[in-house]
Amino acid sequence: MTVIDLPFSRDEYRRRLDLTRREMAERGLDALIVTDPSNQAWLTGYDGWSFYVHQGVIVLPDEDPIWWGRNQDTNGALRTVWMEEDRVWGYADNYVQSTERHPMQDLSARLAGLGLEQGRIGVEMDNYYFSAKAFETLSATLSQVFWVDATALVNWQRAVKSEPEIAFMRKAAAISEKIVDGLLERVEPGVAKNDVVAEIFRDAIRGVEGAWGDYPAIVPLLPSGPDAAAPHLTWNGKPFETGHATFFEVSGCYRRYHAPFCRTIFLGTPPDFLLRAEAALIEGLEAGLEAARPGNRACDIANALAEPLERAGIERGARCGYPIGLSYPPDWGERTISLRSEDETVLEPGMTFHFMPGLWMLDWGLEITESILIRDEGPAETFCNRPRKMFVKP
Repeated sequence: MTVIDLPFSRDEYRRRLDLTRREMAERGLDALIVTDPSNQAWLTGYDGWSFYVHQGVIVLPDEDPIWWGRNQDTNGALRTVWMEEDRVWGYADNYVQSTERHPMQDLSARLAGLGLEQGRIGVEMDNYYFSAKAFETLSATLSQVFWVDATALVNWQRAVKSEPEIAFMRKAAAISEKIVDGLLERVEPGVAKNDVVAEIFRDAIRGVEGAWGDYPAIVPLLPSGPDAAAPHLTWNGKPFETGHATFFEVSGCYRRYHAPFCRTIFLGTPPDFLLRAEAALIEGLEAGLEAARPGNRACDIANALAEPLERAGIERGARCGYPIGLSYPPDWGERTISLRSEDETVLEPGMTFHFMPGLWMLDWGLEITESILIRDEGPAETFCNRPRKMFVKP
């Protein structure tokens, strides 16, 4: 008998499905095809490294969802989804990376078999896993269907976390703390970056007591000195140098839930301009945490952060945060709310964000960030508990 290891109760998955179906009804959808692996996992529990081929979940108004994907991945689905075996469908391997046929031809036939040759079907037009060719094939093979852009329909249902989800994020945060503690111990002049990254992965995967570590949706980012002006550089084999600041953008991950955490380490004596920037950034972070209250708006956090930075002569046009939770590569953000001056989304208890006001200037960079939870009342709770500062190792 196949053993299913569900992260959450079936009632929790039913709650998520109900939220999704209500939004589908609001949009008049007869079905929804979910191709984002994070949304697939959130709705069904599916967990596997198979998102490099076409796969998805078919959500229907009044039947259990169907997981659809490559034949060889159906065994993984049977071991991870909450639905019965007859709700797992696979397509033949000759569809994979073929110039003669496309997996969406198989999906079209399946949809027709469900009586969905016509009607309104939602697809996630703008995500990493649904290609132009996929949509072209669906449109050609089901020409009577009215295709609706349902990008982020499921993502928005994920915005307020349940208590079991928050518990997973707390475990991820404990792993994040362990990673940062290890960095403070190991980063020294002359130590090769790749050696430190190897230890980051060791700490991340070993996890902490009561929480094994999963692979994060983003690899460690750690540019130094002038390169820290570029926020998304990874690592190389060069040694850390005295006189350079290095920011570390990392996250623990537990059962696909993340708690990103960034700290900066300076080797040597930091220059005055960097100390002034640190002070303004910390003041802005504290103000943003105070503004991160239920009933306030996403823009209130961004505006609170901006004031002390602007007084210090620092202008940053980038957003300063985004929702987090369950994610797969290449991103741990949920791609809905943005913490920026024009986003007036009202904050609700249970929302979780990476409050991420990185400074990336012409020839230097600084990151001090927090993953936060909007509480029932009062300012936001930080998932991690480490000093909010730039760490200096003379």
